[in-house]
Amino acid sequence: MPNRRFPVAHRSQAQLALGVYALVWPMVAQVRTPAAGGRADLEGIWNSATATPLERPARLQGKAFFTRDEANEWEHRTAEQNTDEAAARASTGVGTYNVAFREFGTKVGKTLRTSLVIDPPDGRIPPLTPAAAAEKRRRQQLLRNPASAPDFGLQDRCLAFVTAGPPMLPYSYNSNYQIMQTDRDVIILAEMAHDARVVHMESRPHLPQTVRLWLGDSIGHWEGATLVVDTTNFNDAGGFYGDAGGMFGWDRNLHVVEHLRLFDANTILYQFEIDDPTAFTAPWKGELTLARSSAPLYEYACHEGNYALPNLLKAFRSGNP
Repeated sequence: MPNRRFPVAHRSQAQLALGVYALVWPMVAQVRTPAAGGRADLEGIWNSATATPLERPARLQGKAFFTRDEANEWEHRTAEQNTDEAAARASTGVGTYNVAFREFGTKVGKTLRTSLVIDPPDGRIPPLTPAAAAEKRRRQQLLRNPASAPDFGLQDRCLAFVTAGPPMLPYSYNSNYQIMQTDRDVIILAEMAHDARVVHMESRPHLPQTVRLWLGDSIGHWEGATLVVDTTNFNDAGGFYGDAGGMFGWDRNLHVVEHLRLFDANTILYQFEIDDPTAFTAPWKGELTLARSSAPLYEYACHEGNYALPNLLKAFRSGNP
């Protein structure tokens, strides 16, 4: 949401250093030399916005890849659907931001996949387990009739967004990341909602099971030019990740393995594997491409301090949400 983002307000030397790096770094689309040992240089600012749907639509059943002509047609139809007029026709409520605030992806991924989900082969996220499905129903009921702030979704409370991940899934705006590499760590800064995930590259076990984090505990290593990131130790999240956008469910048993490598000089091929046996009836995998961006990264401030929540609750309690 470009016209609602504000520069980072730094409260410590670490934050100041991160912000200076983000503003000084000239993000020009150029070929970068490989890092020592053949490791890919993934540093830069990247955007994951895409016209490729998360799950394969029914009309594309059995088709894993577009032809180039089919991709062009899909992109054209997607652009037509992402207009204020189309949104107004489809809306059954008061609506949301108009398209001036959105950053819809205009192109499908460079691999020409018909969905971000690549396994199972049908391109669909596996069903939830009975327990997870029951929890989803409970959460959705609370979202429709919240009695207190914790009944709102994680996005409404600015706690977690699907873009930060892992896995890092695109949204309808602010699907931007800055990647910084050192010998000891890789830092992935997600624009929304200004979350910095530290991928520890030193060899160590995951944190004790008693330590639970919003973004999990990420440990990485290099397999040739591919960065492999293993993440566990998620917290219970109080429900389902990405309530406001739907997306997918998860719990403390979520295990994510990510692979990042250069597809070409200005594209990262990002692949992920999801294993959460208490949430899903089967593991699943996804794939998307991230494009190098020449624009700077700004903070997505959300509503700092959750200033909007009292008014949201008042609206629900008045019967006019």
